[in-house]
Amino acid sequence: MSPVAISDAVKAQAEKIKGEANALFAAKHYKEAIEKYSAAIDLNPNVAAYFSNRAFCHLKLESYGYVISDADAALALDPNFTKANYRRATANMALGKFKEALKDLRVVVKNAPGDKDAKLKLDECAKIVKRIEFEKAIEHDDHAPSAADSLDVDAIVVEASYDGPKIAEDKKITEGFVKDLVARFKDQKKIHRKYAFMIILGVRKMMMESPSLIDIKVPAGGKLTVCGDVHGQFYDFINIFNTNGWPSEKHAYLFNGDFVDRGSFSLEVVLTLFAYKLLFPDRVFLARGNHETDNMNKVYGFEGEVKAKFSDMMFKIFSETFNSLPLAHVIGNKILVVHGGLFSRDDVTLDDIRKIDRLALRQPGNDGLMCELLWSDPQPQPGREPNKRGVGIQFGPDVTKAFLERNGLDMLIRSHEVKEEGYVIEHDGKCVTVFSAPNYCDSVGNKGAYINITPDMVLDYVTFEAVPHPNVRPMQYASQFSGMLGM
Repeated sequence: MSPVAISDAVKAQAEKIKGEANALFAAKHYKEAIEKYSAAIDLNPNVAAYFSNRAFCHLKLESYGYVISDADAALALDPNFTKANYRRATANMALGKFKEALKDLRVVVKNAPGDKDAKLKLDECAKIVKRIEFEKAIEHDDHAPSAADSLDVDAIVVEASYDGPKIAEDKKITEGFVKDLVARFKDQKKIHRKYAFMIILGVRKMMMESPSLIDIKVPAGGKLTVCGDVHGQFYDFINIFNTNGWPSEKHAYLFNGDFVDRGSFSLEVVLTLFAYKLLFPDRVFLARGNHETDNMNKVYGFEGEVKAKFSDMMFKIFSETFNSLPLAHVIGNKILVVHGGLFSRDDVTLDDIRKIDRLALRQPGNDGLMCELLWSDPQPQPGREPNKRGVGIQFGPDVTKAFLERNGLDMLIRSHEVKEEGYVIEHDGKCVTVFSAPNYCDSVGNKGAYINITPDMVLDYVTFEAVPHPNVRPMQYASQFSGMLGM
């Protein structure tokens, strides 16, 4: 990037604005700080620190695509501006792009050999890259059995000292078992690993036999509740059932992905959901979110949590089960529900979604229909743009309108984004975001929300506040990269 001639007076004005931006950043007013850094850049685009500081704000807002763009700009101005390498490494880690992060961490350690923290992160990142390459090699071995197929659940012995809920010999989940399971989880106790494996494997088998898009109806004389991200916030998750009603033949639930990660009771959330899926297979529906993926689980806590509470084997079976989760649901032939959003192509149909071979793809990757279903976000302006997250796209109201008309639909419900009131209606009422993790990560202060839908397709939006939980911090089981992410 070639330097632009700037007068001393303009440079001084830019520095003053940068100081104001720094103060806003310190006060955690990140959006306002971005505006100030942008103003400083408009006045003097020759300063790498302005871009790097703005990247740090975008990092706090999880706009990882913007982080990478600003870090690139800073390094174009000053290839030795190591903070920009660190910012870019952090964004790539958050996106699960570990090889890209490794390149920048090597630069950071080379330029700052005395930085012990950077060296630790470099070593951990190198281990993750090595492990991923090993796992991929095994994955491509057609003769290697899956983790699920290699486990003999019947051989696992339940010790006489175990005093928790038990699954009967007929292996059927009962309502009493699920209620006892929830009560045990509330007391921060585990169920026996035999029963945990039975629940996971039961759902895996069921999901592997399901299509990528599932058509559902609201129960006659009852209702369907659509919930967004719950992110391991078990006590807030259970509060939804306590206040809105538990799953039953008359009360269906659709949980729209991101059951796990960030919150430190992710295992309790997903085992409860899986148990209810087995109890009410035609009344509890589960969609895959971008956090039901290996790369996210490595960074944001679920992998570490499962290994801490149970074992590496259990995480591998969870991974295989997440690979089998459906990608979309259509309610009453009129409402499409997906975790993220719409597509970079204009011609996508519901049949295209049905045909996605998610079992062969396994992980969503960085492009394509499966990726965009899990990662895309709406934007207020027409058209499409690269997503601020760095994965998927941003789509405008015209894109939503055209997609719905092409497929004979009335509305899109999606999740994926924290909202102050728990939900937002946009795109002329045709796109709704619902997020069900109140006071996200114990820090955001947002409300949670869910949507109750009647048999005649009337929607009722319900908001709720966070409830107290045990003194266990979010990301308790996350890798040390969570420090890089500011969590």
